[in-house]
Amino acid sequence: MIHAYRVNGMSCEGCRTKVQKALETVDVFKNIKVKLPDTVIAESDNTPSLTRLQNVLSDVGNYTISATSLMSLGIEQNKAEEILRNNQSTPSCQHGHEGKPQPSFGKGSESKYYCPMFCEGEKLYDQAGACPVCGMNLEKIHSAQTHQVTYTCSDHPEIQQGQSGHCPQCGKELIPTEIGQEEETDGSYKDLLTKFKWSLVFTVPIFIIAMSEMIPGKPLYQWLSQPVWNWIQLTLSLPVVFYTCRMFFERAWTSIKTLNLNMFTLIGIGAGVAWIFSVAGLIVPDIFPAKFKTESGSVFVYFEAATVILTLVLLGQMLEARAHGKTNQAIRELLKLTPSVAILVKAGEEKQVPVTEVKVNDIIRVKPGGKIPVDGKILEGDSDIDESMITGEPIPVQKTMDAKVSAGTINGSGSILITATEVGEDTLLSKVIEMVHDASRSRAPIQKLADTVAKYFVPLVILAAIITFVVWSIWGPQPAYAYALVNAIAVLIIACPCALGLATPMSVMVGVGRGAQSGVLIKNAEALERTNKIDVIIVDKTGTLTEGKPSVEKVISSHPDYSEKDITQLIASVNKPSEHSLATATVNYAQSINLSLLDVQDFKAHSGHGVSGIIGGKKLLLGNAALMKQNSIKLSGKVRQNAEALQVAGKTISYLSVDGESVGFVAIGDKLKASSSKAVQSLQKAGIEVLMMTGDNPVTAKTVAQHLGIEFEAECLPEDKLNKIKLFQSKRKVVAMAGDGINDAPALAQADIGIAMGTGTDVAIESSEITLVKGDLSGIEKAYQLSHKTMRNIKENLFFAFIYNILGIPIAAGVLYPVFGILLSPMIAAAAMSFSSVSVITNSLRLKKVKL
Repeated sequence: MIHAYRVNGMSCEGCRTKVQKALETVDVFKNIKVKLPDTVIAESDNTPSLTRLQNVLSDVGNYTISATSLMSLGIEQNKAEEILRNNQSTPSCQHGHEGKPQPSFGKGSESKYYCPMFCEGEKLYDQAGACPVCGMNLEKIHSAQTHQVTYTCSDHPEIQQGQSGHCPQCGKELIPTEIGQEEETDGSYKDLLTKFKWSLVFTVPIFIIAMSEMIPGKPLYQWLSQPVWNWIQLTLSLPVVFYTCRMFFERAWTSIKTLNLNMFTLIGIGAGVAWIFSVAGLIVPDIFPAKFKTESGSVFVYFEAATVILTLVLLGQMLEARAHGKTNQAIRELLKLTPSVAILVKAGEEKQVPVTEVKVNDIIRVKPGGKIPVDGKILEGDSDIDESMITGEPIPVQKTMDAKVSAGTINGSGSILITATEVGEDTLLSKVIEMVHDASRSRAPIQKLADTVAKYFVPLVILAAIITFVVWSIWGPQPAYAYALVNAIAVLIIACPCALGLATPMSVMVGVGRGAQSGVLIKNAEALERTNKIDVIIVDKTGTLTEGKPSVEKVISSHPDYSEKDITQLIASVNKPSEHSLATATVNYAQSINLSLLDVQDFKAHSGHGVSGIIGGKKLLLGNAALMKQNSIKLSGKVRQNAEALQVAGKTISYLSVDGESVGFVAIGDKLKASSSKAVQSLQKAGIEVLMMTGDNPVTAKTVAQHLGIEFEAECLPEDKLNKIKLFQSKRKVVAMAGDGINDAPALAQADIGIAMGTGTDVAIESSEITLVKGDLSGIEKAYQLSHKTMRNIKENLFFAFIYNILGIPIAAGVLYPVFGILLSPMIAAAAMSFSSVSVITNSLRLKKVKL
């Protein structure tokens, strides 16, 4: 039974999440879905009382619930069942987007901004900036439009306009230029990079001045006195606090106002209090007790702690912005695949038009070597089509009348006419681009650990500081309020997360460097963390398990007068004038075994069948069985038997005849990489399930899968891989995807860990978190070990970071004063903070020597 309710009082995604979680505690409900602004549908066998539901909601906020009907909500019964079904299979978000809905931005949202945390649902903003709820950087929604066409005159190229027409100088019809739309570069990364550089310029000198206190003899103080150096530190800190890192204080204030405590709250309070305390110590040192002053009579300052923390956080924000920029670059690479113009055939005339003007059922001419502009069906002609950007398979596919073709694929040797069936955003390539868009947006940059720490740590520190102030103001010695203020501030300063700020970045920096030395390039800390949690790895076949290009695997001679070398030489020679990828494979093979190529006369390409030519006065035919049959060339039973055995294993066979007599054949395939078998076995021993998903045919896929001992799925489109990953994620499995092609880009972006072969396409590399430089699958094992050791190192660093806070806060609060008369000297506090940072750095550097 499905029930419908209205809940008043929900204003944002945070409210929706509260209501959802509260109602999920009602054990009567089997499944429940809450949608903004006020809709609730739920499934249960019994009807709970409204009083019970109201009491549950009242505990979490000012919400009121009332019963209604599906009809009043405008929802049909079957639609409600579908919503609840989908809600039940939604991943529980241990993949980095807990509690956050998947974005489904529609048309008209291009160039607008959204919060990656979805604090206010799918609310869009007109300008860049920070989220008004959580303070995170707003992200831009980039256009998925493929091209922007400019019209120009062939005689007057200076004439350029956005519409078709005639040249104002000579009257010629303007032609569209073959240029793609350059995606507008988001200035967020460049702005943060500039601020980070300026922040370093001012922070490094402050750090050197502060650390000189630890150097025996204090050489800097021989030039200038400590108070003068303190004023220099203040001057240097001003640009950092009020310009380069000002946004962090603004975000901290926002998080406090909205009670959405996070990393920025922790950073803002810690760095802000340290800086304000230091300024007060410089301007009015007399208000501080003598125990909080140095030997020279000046109050110890914390400008170094404040600026280092802020600069480290700025570095993290800059790297995050860079990661988003990489995603946009991947999309730009995809956009380049579709031509901006198409040859439209109308009333027997051919005219070049922008691809955006092509409509369904229009007839398009695609010339040899040209890119297909839209999805369609072949009306006339036949050709071999390179579909590697869609299927990932390197061997072109023969297409004849009525065969379907996809935008972005490359026409081979034949000229074809196609009828447009899908145009614009409906083409398969556009859907691939949109899938990359959606998968990239679905992974919000959540600093989960930092936010969890801040949620509890910040209130506790503030509470400890307040208690310290109250206790000292009531029971402390005179001047009581001075002691109360100083000790309360000391609690906040000692809790300042300097080592916490170093704990993760240092380990990540060293770990990423160690990975790079081993040929494993890792983009971010999130990838490092998740790699050692992988449950399933989905691998593409071509270019990942195999070499990714056609290669000669066997040459067979069936005539006593011709050796295998003779057959190889003839095949490569007759193929030399051809541009077909299979022909190139035979030529490369012959050259690799130092065979010279013979001259060919009367070369002819037989589209979809093979080639022919005359060598040394003898007529050669090289091609498939159909070409042999057309020319009445008989193939012996033994030849057919050997060829068919190889074809069953997924090899492409080309027969060779000389003067009408069959003399042999060549088998071309895609070889397994030498390391694939060992790498798969290692992954399986680690308890990781390996699944191969390929666009290749079932016969070839089965052969490869059986050889490696893994499961497989064949004839997979990009969407199939994407949906398979989502299915695994819905079962709470951490999924890695390893691929090298454009067709793998959506799956690489959706997977918890995207692993690209360094030998693959730029799009695959940009869409992934890990790149294996050598294109060797064994690199995944190295990444797995590196992840495990780096995460252990980070946890050790966090221990060092927190142990000083845990021990230091009570001492800073003055718990030792009643018994021992000891207050925490700022000098000791500074030393403890410095030592905690040194501990973290030293521990992180151990990663340089780990074995992979």
